[in-house]
Amino acid sequence: MKNLPPIIFFFMTFFVFGQGEQFITVKKSFTAMGSDFDITVVSLEEELGYIYIQEAFAEIQRIEKLISSWDPNSETSKINANAGIRPVAVSWELFKLIERAIQISELTNGAFDISYTALENLWKFDGSMTQMPSKLAIKEAALKTGYKNIQLNSKDQTVYLAKKGMRISFGGIGKGYAADKAKALLVSKQVQGGIINVGGDITTWGTKATGEKWLIGILNPEGQEGLFSWLPILESSVATSGGNADFMVVNGKKYAHVLDPRTGYPSAGIQSVSVFAKSAELSDALATSIFVMGVNAGLALINQLGDTEVIIVDEHDKMYKSNGIILN
Repeated sequence: MKNLPPIIFFFMTFFVFGQGEQFITVKKSFTAMGSDFDITVVSLEEELGYIYIQEAFAEIQRIEKLISSWDPNSETSKINANAGIRPVAVSWELFKLIERAIQISELTNGAFDISYTALENLWKFDGSMTQMPSKLAIKEAALKTGYKNIQLNSKDQTVYLAKKGMRISFGGIGKGYAADKAKALLVSKQVQGGIINVGGDITTWGTKATGEKWLIGILNPEGQEGLFSWLPILESSVATSGGNADFMVVNGKKYAHVLDPRTGYPSAGIQSVSVFAKSAELSDALATSIFVMGVNAGLALINQLGDTEVIIVDEHDKMYKSNGIILN
């Protein structure tokens, strides 16, 4: 879902260099969930910092085993395998994640939907697709989607997909959730500060080794070189949906790789959406949602939410921002 964010560029050199005398910065990269996880911690000792990072990565791997729709032994795969057959008992952790995903679906009027997976096989965004799938194929796939067909039973702690062929996946929320869990683990171990960067989506806590704030640079949206502005990111997360790497062109029109689960077609009109929120899970899900919803509906939603902001760049490189975003 994610590519290198087109409007946000994170300057790693601000915390690799200029460290304080007491604390040092330790960083290591891993691959999980089909993405690169760059974990950076502020620590008193290098060896201790690497131990913290390894523990955080182990937590990410645990989450991956829980939510992966490709692992036949995961709880998610068991839910999918029993679609239209029977409810599946799951862990409380996965049950609550699915419950929150459905709440975001309701909040966004279906622009976010973890059951969109049946639509994915119809589309290829690697440049090989030159014509739309048939309307019939899209309609048939759409019949196997719909968050309202995900039935939760809190008493029995079960999940049931009401239609055969339905599948759920967590591409729009899972990596953010994993980042939140890794961050919570490190905070519980009293790691002073750090950053978890998942393919350009960032969650932070604390400060740099120097005690300074973490900063992100906003690139000029009009294609000009250089930074447009700086923003501090304190105990917060930012996720970007969009990018120019994955798309298709049909009859001269460009379609992004983000599918609208309500129509079955790719979204159009927006180049990128970056959402700032307290949790990586929420910013991840809302970035996807707003890309689908469009500029006006997306801004209206964010301006009603507390502690959440957004920067949107449309297909004409015009920038829009929510009420709380102040760019210098």
